[in-house]
Amino acid sequence: MKDKIPEMTHFGFKTIATVEKTAKISDLFSNISKKYDLMNDLMSFGIHRLWKRFTIDCSGVYRGQKILDLAGGTGDLSAKFSSLVGEKGEVILTDINHSMLKIGREKLRNLGLVGNVYYVQADAEELPFPDNYFNCIVISFGLRNITNQYQALNSMYRVLKPGGRLLILEFSRPLFKPIKIVYDIYSLYILPHIGSLVAHDYESYRYLAESIRLHPDQETLKYIIEDSGFKNTTYFNLTGGIVALHRGYKF
Repeated sequence: MKDKIPEMTHFGFKTIATVEKTAKISDLFSNISKKYDLMNDLMSFGIHRLWKRFTIDCSGVYRGQKILDLAGGTGDLSAKFSSLVGEKGEVILTDINHSMLKIGREKLRNLGLVGNVYYVQADAEELPFPDNYFNCIVISFGLRNITNQYQALNSMYRVLKPGGRLLILEFSRPLFKPIKIVYDIYSLYILPHIGSLVAHDYESYRYLAESIRLHPDQETLKYIIEDSGFKNTTYFNLTGGIVALHRGYKF
């Protein structure tokens, strides 16, 4: 029996009705979609590219496989996977937000990636794909924005093939106190002002910083993934634990 969904949830440090969160997240990303790639480079000093490269290296993806880039936004990972799976493979880029998906489609088509990448606007909690379909599912900086993470993980488990792997790249907990102090000052007090100057949106980037603080730490997220049925779960701390890559398998 499914646990009863709570009536209230968090949106950053605010408490809102659970039924409102998905729409608010969608509006937020519609507001920042045009500056999303630029802001990623600015706020991470370009290091997000190394995090994503490591994710690709840990995917074990090869030619002919089917890949789900979940909450894939502007398609950075899909572009890499497209080359790895080749013309007989399949990459499906999904996002709940139409504006983000549109920008991702335009970017990848401008790169000439038109043969094996497909675009689906979808909610991670109710994935519209057959059981046991994908060899690999990756979600990059999207899990913390999902209203019901347990339901989304169960949905991912359903559509992943036996033997397939799940990769979750997400902000996490810095391992060392000096890093944590600097990171907290930067993300909570400086980052929203960068968002205001570049993307003309202070509130969205304040939400970003707050949502990171409420996201489960490395060990807690590992337990949540295991509780959803995944096996052989592990995680890799990146940049001192500011980001962690979790990996699990379906057997």
